[in-house]
Amino acid sequence: MEKFKIGLVSLGCDKNRVDSEIILANLNNSCEIVNDPKTADVIIVNTCGFIEASKQESIDTILEMANYKKEYNCKILVVTGCLSQRYGKELLELMPEIDILLGTNDYSRLNEYINQYMKDHNKIYMCNYSDNIINEGDRILTTPKYSAYIRIAEGCDNFCTYCIIPKIRGKFRSRPIENIVREANSLANQGVKEIILIAQDTTMYGKDIYGSSKTHVLVKKISEIEGIQWIRLLYCYPEEISEELINEIAVNDKVCKYLDIPIQHVSDNVLKRMGRRSSKAEITTIINKLRKRIPDITLRTSIIVGFPGETEEDINILKNFLSEYKLDNVGVFKYSQEEGTPAALMEDQIDEDIKEKRRSEVMLLQKSIMKKINKDKLNKVYSVLVENFDGQYYIGRSCEMSPEIDGAIYFKCDKMLSVGDIIPVRIIDIHDYDLIGVV
Repeated sequence: MEKFKIGLVSLGCDKNRVDSEIILANLNNSCEIVNDPKTADVIIVNTCGFIEASKQESIDTILEMANYKKEYNCKILVVTGCLSQRYGKELLELMPEIDILLGTNDYSRLNEYINQYMKDHNKIYMCNYSDNIINEGDRILTTPKYSAYIRIAEGCDNFCTYCIIPKIRGKFRSRPIENIVREANSLANQGVKEIILIAQDTTMYGKDIYGSSKTHVLVKKISEIEGIQWIRLLYCYPEEISEELINEIAVNDKVCKYLDIPIQHVSDNVLKRMGRRSSKAEITTIINKLRKRIPDITLRTSIIVGFPGETEEDINILKNFLSEYKLDNVGVFKYSQEEGTPAALMEDQIDEDIKEKRRSEVMLLQKSIMKKINKDKLNKVYSVLVENFDGQYYIGRSCEMSPEIDGAIYFKCDKMLSVGDIIPVRIIDIHDYDLIGVV
Protein backbone atom coordinates (compact mmCIF):
# COMPACT_ATOMS: atom_id res chain seq x y z
CA MET A 1 0.00 0.00 0.00
CA GLU A 2 1.23 3.47 -0.84
CA LYS A 3 1.88 5.49 2.29
CA PHE A 4 -0.67 8.28 2.36
CA LYS A 5 -0.63 11.15 4.82
CA ILE A 6 -3.60 10.85 7.16
CA GLY A 7 -5.13 13.68 9.18
CA LEU A 8 -7.90 13.06 11.70
CA VAL A 9 -10.30 15.53 13.30
CA SER A 10 -12.05 14.08 16.37
CA LEU A 11 -15.24 15.70 17.67
CA GLY A 12 -17.53 15.02 20.59
CA CYS A 13 -17.01 13.07 23.79
CA ASP A 14 -14.06 11.21 25.27
CA LYS A 15 -15.58 7.90 24.14
CA ASN A 16 -15.32 9.20 20.58
CA ARG A 17 -11.73 10.17 21.31
CA VAL A 18 -10.93 6.55 22.15
CA ASP A 19 -12.38 5.47 18.79
CA SER A 20 -10.18 8.06 17.08
CA GLU A 21 -7.10 6.74 18.87
CA ILE A 22 -7.90 3.19 17.74
CA ILE A 23 -8.39 4.42 14.15
CA LEU A 24 -4.96 6.11 14.23
CA ALA A 25 -3.28 2.96 15.54
CA ASN A 26 -4.94 0.84 12.83
CA LEU A 27 -3.62 3.18 10.14
CA ASN A 28 -0.21 3.84 11.63
CA ASN A 29 1.72 1.04 9.91
CA SER A 30 0.42 1.79 6.42
CA CYS A 31 0.03 5.58 6.54
CA GLU A 32 1.89 8.61 7.79
CA ILE A 33 -0.16 10.39 10.45
CA VAL A 34 0.06 14.19 10.36
CA ASN A 35 -1.20 16.73 12.88
CA ASP A 36 -2.18 19.37 10.32
CA PRO A 37 -5.06 18.30 8.01
CA LYS A 38 -3.83 20.83 5.45
CA THR A 39 -0.92 18.49 4.69
CA ALA A 40 -3.01 15.29 4.59
CA ASP A 41 -3.92 13.23 1.51
CA VAL A 42 -6.75 11.60 3.46
CA ILE A 43 -8.80 13.49 6.06
CA ILE A 44 -10.98 11.60 8.55
CA VAL A 45 -13.68 13.46 10.48
CA ASN A 46 -14.92 11.44 13.46
CA THR A 47 -18.27 13.08 14.15
CA CYS A 48 -20.62 13.52 17.08
CA GLY A 49 -24.39 13.27 16.58
CA PHE A 50 -25.71 13.54 20.14
CA ILE A 51 -27.47 16.92 20.23
CA GLU A 52 -28.19 19.73 17.78
CA ALA A 53 -25.12 21.79 18.65
CA SER A 54 -22.75 18.84 18.20
CA LYS A 55 -24.44 17.84 14.94
CA GLN A 56 -23.95 21.36 13.60
CA GLU A 57 -20.30 21.37 14.65
CA SER A 58 -19.80 18.06 12.84
CA ILE A 59 -21.45 19.33 9.65
CA ASP A 60 -19.45 22.56 9.71
CA THR A 61 -16.23 20.58 10.17
CA ILE A 62 -17.04 18.23 7.29
CA LEU A 63 -17.65 21.21 5.00
CA GLU A 64 -14.45 22.89 6.16
CA MET A 65 -12.42 19.74 5.47
CA ALA A 66 -14.15 19.32 2.09
CA ASN A 67 -12.70 22.69 1.07
CA TYR A 68 -9.24 21.26 1.71
CA LYS A 69 -9.73 19.24 -1.51
CA LYS A 70 -9.62 22.52 -3.38
CA GLU A 71 -7.23 24.50 -1.23
CA TYR A 72 -4.72 21.89 -0.03
CA ASN A 73 -3.72 18.24 -0.56
CA CYS A 74 -6.83 16.29 0.40
CA LYS A 75 -7.80 13.56 -2.07
CA ILE A 76 -10.19 11.52 0.10
CA LEU A 77 -12.65 12.76 2.73
CA VAL A 78 -13.71 10.08 5.21
CA VAL A 79 -16.61 10.73 7.62
CA THR A 80 -17.28 8.37 10.49
CA GLY A 81 -18.70 8.36 14.02
CA CYS A 82 -22.10 8.92 15.56
CA LEU A 83 -23.47 11.40 13.00
CA SER A 84 -22.82 9.00 10.11
CA GLN A 85 -24.15 6.05 12.09
CA ARG A 86 -27.30 8.03 12.89
CA TYR A 87 -28.07 9.45 9.43
CA GLY A 88 -26.29 7.03 7.09
CA LYS A 89 -27.05 7.41 3.38
CA GLU A 90 -29.02 10.59 4.04
CA LEU A 91 -25.78 12.28 5.08
CA LEU A 92 -23.97 10.94 2.01
CA GLU A 93 -26.69 12.29 -0.27
CA LEU A 94 -26.79 15.70 1.40
CA MET A 95 -23.00 16.06 1.39
CA PRO A 96 -21.57 14.73 -1.91
CA GLU A 97 -18.14 15.94 -0.82
CA ILE A 98 -17.88 12.79 1.34
CA ASP A 99 -15.99 9.93 -0.34
CA ILE A 100 -16.14 7.25 2.38
CA LEU A 101 -18.89 7.12 5.00
CA LEU A 102 -18.48 4.72 7.93
CA GLY A 103 -20.54 4.15 11.06
CA THR A 104 -19.19 3.34 14.51
CA ASN A 105 -18.63 -0.38 13.90
CA ASP A 106 -16.51 -0.54 10.73
CA TYR A 107 -13.20 1.12 11.64
CA SER A 108 -11.17 -2.08 11.26
CA ARG A 109 -11.59 -2.03 7.45
CA LEU A 110 -10.64 1.60 6.94
CA ASN A 111 -7.27 0.72 5.37
CA GLU A 112 -9.04 -1.49 2.86
CA TYR A 113 -11.62 1.15 2.01
CA ILE A 114 -9.03 3.87 1.45
CA ASN A 115 -7.11 1.61 -0.93
CA GLN A 116 -10.29 0.64 -2.74
CA TYR A 117 -11.34 4.24 -3.24
CA MET A 118 -7.91 5.20 -4.52
CA LYS A 119 -8.24 2.52 -7.21
CA ASP A 120 -11.79 3.02 -8.49
CA HIS A 121 -12.99 6.34 -6.95
CA ASN A 122 -16.40 4.82 -6.17
CA LYS A 123 -18.00 6.17 -3.02
CA ILE A 124 -18.08 3.74 -0.09
CA TYR A 125 -20.91 3.51 2.41
CA MET A 126 -20.73 1.16 5.40
CA CYS A 127 -22.83 1.89 8.50
CA ASN A 128 -23.62 -1.46 10.10
CA TYR A 129 -25.56 -1.39 13.36
CA SER A 130 -24.18 -3.71 16.04
CA ASP A 131 -25.09 -4.85 19.53
CA ASN A 132 -21.93 -6.94 19.73
CA ILE A 133 -18.90 -5.10 18.40
CA ILE A 134 -16.71 -3.27 20.89
CA ASN A 135 -13.95 -1.13 19.39
CA GLU A 136 -10.75 -1.99 21.25
CA GLY A 137 -7.08 -2.62 20.53
CA ASP A 138 -3.89 -0.58 20.20
CA ARG A 139 -4.23 3.19 20.41
CA ILE A 140 -2.19 6.25 19.56
CA LEU A 141 -2.94 8.65 22.40
CA THR A 142 -4.24 12.10 21.57
CA THR A 143 -4.20 13.07 25.25
CA PRO A 144 -1.04 14.26 27.01
CA LYS A 145 1.36 11.39 27.69
CA TYR A 146 0.58 11.26 31.42
CA SER A 147 -3.23 10.82 31.13
CA ALA A 148 -5.48 8.46 29.16
CA TYR A 149 -9.10 7.38 28.94
CA ILE A 150 -10.10 3.73 29.04
CA ARG A 151 -13.54 2.80 27.71
CA ILE A 152 -14.74 -0.12 29.81
CA ALA A 153 -18.04 -0.71 27.99
CA GLU A 154 -19.90 0.25 24.83
CA GLY A 155 -23.58 1.14 24.27
CA CYS A 156 -26.35 1.82 26.76
CA ASP A 157 -29.47 0.11 28.16
CA ASN A 158 -30.93 3.09 30.02
CA PHE A 159 -33.11 4.44 27.19
CA CYS A 160 -33.62 7.91 28.64
CA THR A 161 -36.38 9.57 26.62
CA TYR A 162 -34.16 12.45 25.42
CA CYS A 163 -31.19 10.32 24.32
CA ILE A 164 -30.42 8.75 20.93
CA ILE A 165 -27.25 6.91 22.04
CA PRO A 166 -28.76 3.38 22.36
CA LYS A 167 -29.97 3.61 18.75
CA ILE A 168 -26.51 4.69 17.60
CA ARG A 169 -24.21 2.65 19.82
CA GLY A 170 -26.42 -0.37 20.61
CA LYS A 171 -27.10 -2.15 23.87
CA PHE A 172 -24.73 -2.01 26.84
CA ARG A 173 -21.83 -4.44 26.55
CA SER A 174 -18.84 -4.67 28.86
CA ARG A 175 -15.26 -5.48 27.96
CA PRO A 176 -13.68 -8.40 29.86
CA ILE A 177 -11.69 -7.35 32.92
CA GLU A 178 -8.51 -8.97 31.59
CA ASN A 179 -8.67 -6.90 28.36
CA ILE A 180 -9.02 -3.66 30.30
CA VAL A 181 -6.24 -4.50 32.76
CA ARG A 182 -3.98 -5.43 29.83
CA GLU A 183 -4.69 -2.06 28.24
CA ALA A 184 -4.04 -0.22 31.51
CA ASN A 185 -0.70 -2.04 31.84
CA SER A 186 0.25 -1.00 28.32
CA LEU A 187 -0.65 2.62 29.04
CA ALA A 188 1.33 2.58 32.29
CA ASN A 189 4.35 1.29 30.35
CA GLN A 190 3.97 4.31 28.06
CA GLY A 191 4.20 6.66 31.05
CA VAL A 192 0.50 7.22 31.77
CA LYS A 193 -0.10 8.16 35.40
CA GLU A 194 -3.81 9.02 35.32
CA ILE A 195 -6.41 6.52 34.09
CA ILE A 196 -9.92 7.85 33.46
CA LEU A 197 -12.58 5.14 33.23
CA ILE A 198 -15.49 5.90 30.89
CA ALA A 199 -18.63 4.31 29.45
CA GLN A 200 -22.18 5.52 28.97
CA ASP A 201 -22.69 4.20 32.49
CA THR A 202 -19.55 3.03 34.30
CA THR A 203 -21.47 1.72 37.30
CA MET A 204 -23.25 -0.85 35.10
CA TYR A 205 -19.89 -2.36 34.18
CA GLY A 206 -19.88 -6.18 34.24
CA LYS A 207 -23.59 -6.77 34.76
CA ASP A 208 -24.03 -8.21 31.28
CA ILE A 209 -21.07 -10.61 31.37
CA TYR A 210 -20.54 -11.28 35.09
CA GLY A 211 -24.11 -11.05 36.42
CA SER A 212 -23.44 -8.07 38.71
CA SER A 213 -21.54 -4.80 38.66
CA LYS A 214 -17.79 -5.29 38.87
CA THR A 215 -16.66 -1.66 38.68
CA HIS A 216 -15.11 -1.91 42.13
CA VAL A 217 -13.21 -5.09 41.16
CA LEU A 218 -11.89 -3.45 38.00
CA VAL A 219 -10.77 -0.34 39.88
CA LYS A 220 -8.87 -2.43 42.43
CA LYS A 221 -7.08 -4.45 39.73
CA ILE A 222 -6.02 -1.30 37.86
CA SER A 223 -4.76 0.25 41.09
CA GLU A 224 -2.33 -2.67 41.49
CA ILE A 225 -0.50 -1.63 38.29
CA GLU A 226 2.86 0.01 38.95
CA GLY A 227 3.05 3.54 37.57
CA ILE A 228 -0.67 4.31 37.76
CA GLN A 229 -1.14 7.01 40.41
CA TRP A 230 -4.65 8.35 39.78
CA ILE A 231 -7.80 6.47 38.77
CA ARG A 232 -10.80 8.64 37.94
CA LEU A 233 -14.42 7.51 37.45
CA LEU A 234 -16.79 9.35 35.12
CA TYR A 235 -20.49 8.82 34.31
CA CYS A 236 -21.60 6.93 37.43
CA TYR A 237 -25.39 6.72 37.42
CA PRO A 238 -26.65 7.31 40.99
CA GLU A 239 -28.92 4.27 41.22
CA GLU A 240 -26.04 1.88 40.46
CA ILE A 241 -23.42 3.25 42.89
CA SER A 242 -22.91 0.22 45.13
CA GLU A 243 -21.60 -0.12 48.68
CA GLU A 244 -18.63 -2.04 47.24
CA LEU A 245 -17.73 0.82 44.90
CA ILE A 246 -18.09 3.44 47.63
CA ASN A 247 -15.80 1.38 49.87
CA GLU A 248 -13.19 0.95 47.13
CA ILE A 249 -13.11 4.71 46.50
CA ALA A 250 -12.86 5.37 50.24
CA VAL A 251 -9.97 2.99 51.01
CA ASN A 252 -7.95 2.97 47.78
CA ASP A 253 -5.36 5.75 47.77
CA LYS A 254 -4.99 5.64 43.98
CA VAL A 255 -8.68 6.31 43.33
CA CYS A 256 -9.48 10.02 43.03
CA LYS A 257 -12.05 11.07 45.60
CA TYR A 258 -14.10 12.35 42.69
CA LEU A 259 -17.29 11.08 41.07
CA ASP A 260 -19.13 12.30 38.01
CA ILE A 261 -22.82 11.51 38.66
CA PRO A 262 -25.03 12.65 35.74
CA ILE A 263 -28.34 13.20 37.54
CA GLN A 264 -29.83 15.50 34.77
CA HIS A 265 -32.53 16.86 37.15
CA VAL A 266 -33.98 16.36 40.63
CA SER A 267 -37.66 17.15 40.17
CA ASP A 268 -39.51 13.82 40.24
CA ASN A 269 -41.90 15.18 37.61
CA VAL A 270 -39.05 15.81 35.16
CA LEU A 271 -37.10 12.68 36.07
CA LYS A 272 -40.13 10.52 35.32
CA ARG A 273 -40.67 12.16 31.93
CA MET A 274 -36.97 11.73 31.18
CA GLY A 275 -37.24 8.00 31.83
CA ARG A 276 -34.63 8.20 34.56
CA ARG A 277 -34.56 5.45 37.18
CA SER A 278 -33.77 7.72 40.12
CA SER A 279 -35.99 9.94 42.24
CA LYS A 280 -34.96 13.04 44.13
CA ALA A 281 -34.99 11.04 47.37
CA GLU A 282 -32.68 8.40 45.90
CA ILE A 283 -30.30 11.03 44.52
CA THR A 284 -30.02 12.86 47.84
CA THR A 285 -29.61 9.57 49.70
CA ILE A 286 -26.61 8.51 47.59
CA ILE A 287 -25.02 11.97 47.89
CA ASN A 288 -25.39 11.88 51.68
CA LYS A 289 -23.97 8.36 51.77
CA LEU A 290 -20.97 9.31 49.65
CA ARG A 291 -20.20 12.38 51.74
CA LYS A 292 -20.52 10.45 55.00
CA ARG A 293 -18.24 7.63 53.83
CA ILE A 294 -15.80 9.87 51.86
CA PRO A 295 -15.90 13.32 53.55
CA ASP A 296 -13.53 14.97 51.05
CA ILE A 297 -15.22 13.65 47.91
CA THR A 298 -15.70 15.99 44.93
CA LEU A 299 -19.01 15.55 43.12
CA ARG A 300 -19.66 16.60 39.55
CA THR A 301 -22.96 16.38 37.68
CA SER A 302 -24.74 17.46 34.52
CA ILE A 303 -28.17 19.10 34.40
CA ILE A 304 -30.67 19.46 31.54
CA VAL A 305 -33.05 22.43 31.74
CA GLY A 306 -36.01 23.13 29.49
CA PHE A 307 -37.14 19.52 29.20
CA PRO A 308 -40.72 19.18 27.84
CA GLY A 309 -43.23 19.86 30.60
CA GLU A 310 -40.67 21.39 32.98
CA THR A 311 -42.38 24.05 35.10
CA GLU A 312 -41.14 26.97 37.16
CA GLU A 313 -41.80 24.81 40.21
CA ASP A 314 -39.50 22.13 38.78
CA ILE A 315 -36.75 24.70 38.22
CA ASN A 316 -37.16 25.99 41.79
CA ILE A 317 -36.84 22.42 43.09
CA LEU A 318 -33.61 22.11 41.11
CA LYS A 319 -32.21 25.43 42.33
CA ASN A 320 -33.11 24.66 45.95
CA PHE A 321 -31.37 21.30 45.63
CA LEU A 322 -28.19 22.92 44.27
CA SER A 323 -28.25 25.54 47.03
CA GLU A 324 -28.62 22.87 49.71
CA TYR A 325 -26.27 20.18 48.42
CA LYS A 326 -23.59 22.45 46.91
CA LEU A 327 -22.13 20.13 44.31
CA ASP A 328 -18.58 21.00 43.35
CA ASN A 329 -18.99 21.11 39.56
CA VAL A 330 -22.20 21.33 37.52
CA GLY A 331 -22.54 21.37 33.74
CA VAL A 332 -25.85 22.94 32.65
CA PHE A 333 -27.30 22.18 29.21
CA LYS A 334 -30.44 23.20 27.37
CA TYR A 335 -32.69 20.35 26.30
CA SER A 336 -32.21 19.48 22.62
CA GLN A 337 -35.26 18.09 20.79
CA GLU A 338 -33.72 15.10 19.01
CA GLU A 339 -35.65 13.31 16.29
CA GLY A 340 -36.12 9.61 16.94
CA THR A 341 -36.42 10.06 20.72
CA PRO A 342 -39.68 9.80 22.73
CA ALA A 343 -39.10 13.25 24.27
CA ALA A 344 -39.13 14.89 20.83
CA LEU A 345 -42.78 13.89 20.44
CA MET A 346 -43.87 15.03 23.90
CA GLU A 347 -46.29 17.89 24.31
CA ASP A 348 -45.35 21.01 26.26
CA GLN A 349 -42.05 21.66 24.47
CA ILE A 350 -40.31 24.68 26.03
CA ASP A 351 -39.52 27.83 24.04
CA GLU A 352 -35.85 28.41 23.35
CA ASP A 353 -35.74 31.76 25.15
CA ILE A 354 -37.19 30.17 28.30
CA LYS A 355 -34.59 27.37 28.10
CA GLU A 356 -31.82 29.96 27.86
CA LYS A 357 -33.25 31.97 30.76
CA ARG A 358 -33.41 28.90 32.99
CA ARG A 359 -29.92 27.79 31.99
CA SER A 360 -28.52 31.24 32.83
CA GLU A 361 -30.27 31.25 36.20
CA VAL A 362 -28.92 27.84 37.17
CA MET A 363 -25.40 28.64 35.95
CA LEU A 364 -25.36 31.93 37.87
CA LEU A 365 -26.46 30.13 41.02
CA GLN A 366 -23.80 27.42 40.59
CA LYS A 367 -21.11 30.04 40.00
CA SER A 368 -21.89 31.62 43.36
CA ILE A 369 -21.85 28.19 45.01
CA MET A 370 -18.49 27.33 43.47
CA LYS A 371 -17.03 30.63 44.63
CA LYS A 372 -17.88 29.71 48.23
CA ILE A 373 -16.56 26.17 47.77
CA ASN A 374 -13.28 27.48 46.37
CA LYS A 375 -12.88 29.96 49.24
CA ASP A 376 -12.76 26.99 51.59
CA LYS A 377 -9.74 25.70 49.66
CA LEU A 378 -7.56 28.66 50.60
CA ASN A 379 -4.35 27.57 52.39
CA LYS A 380 -5.05 23.89 51.69
CA VAL A 381 -2.34 21.82 50.00
CA TYR A 382 -3.13 19.67 46.97
CA SER A 383 -1.12 17.21 44.91
CA VAL A 384 -1.13 18.83 41.47
CA LEU A 385 -0.47 17.18 38.11
CA VAL A 386 1.56 19.62 35.99
CA GLU A 387 0.06 20.06 32.51
CA ASN A 388 1.49 23.24 31.04
CA PHE A 389 3.60 26.37 31.51
CA ASP A 390 2.45 29.71 30.08
CA GLY A 391 5.71 31.56 30.64
CA GLN A 392 4.67 32.86 34.03
CA TYR A 393 2.55 30.19 35.69
CA TYR A 394 2.58 26.43 35.71
CA ILE A 395 -0.90 25.07 35.07
CA GLY A 396 -2.18 21.81 36.51
CA ARG A 397 -5.00 19.85 38.09
CA SER A 398 -5.67 18.22 41.42
CA CYS A 399 -7.60 14.98 41.93
CA GLU A 400 -10.68 17.20 42.22
CA MET A 401 -10.46 18.25 38.56
CA SER A 402 -11.17 16.27 35.40
CA PRO A 403 -9.26 17.35 32.27
CA GLU A 404 -10.96 19.88 29.99
CA ILE A 405 -14.25 20.09 31.94
CA ASP A 406 -13.27 21.39 35.39
CA GLY A 407 -11.07 24.26 36.50
CA ALA A 408 -7.28 24.43 36.80
CA ILE A 409 -4.63 25.42 39.32
CA TYR A 410 -2.13 28.15 38.35
CA PHE A 411 1.05 28.33 40.42
CA LYS A 412 4.61 29.61 40.36
CA CYS A 413 7.72 27.61 41.08
CA ASP A 414 11.38 28.68 41.22
CA LYS A 415 12.70 25.40 39.86
CA MET A 416 12.02 23.84 36.46
CA LEU A 417 9.14 21.37 36.44
CA SER A 418 8.22 18.83 33.78
CA VAL A 419 4.80 18.14 32.32
CA GLY A 420 3.42 15.10 34.13
CA ASP A 421 5.11 15.86 37.47
CA ILE A 422 2.86 15.61 40.53
CA ILE A 423 3.84 18.11 43.23
CA PRO A 424 2.30 19.70 46.35
CA VAL A 425 0.77 23.16 45.87
CA ARG A 426 -0.77 25.44 48.50
CA ILE A 427 -3.78 27.50 47.40
CA ILE A 428 -3.42 31.25 48.02
CA ASP A 429 -6.16 32.81 45.85
CA ILE A 430 -9.19 32.00 43.69
CA HIS A 431 -10.27 33.26 40.27
CA ASP A 432 -13.78 32.18 39.22
CA TYR A 433 -13.44 28.43 38.55
CA ASP A 434 -9.63 28.38 38.81
CA LEU A 435 -7.26 28.42 41.78
CA ILE A 436 -3.95 30.24 42.32
CA GLY A 437 -1.22 28.53 44.32
CA VAL A 438 2.46 28.26 45.27
CA VAL A 439 4.67 25.21 45.54
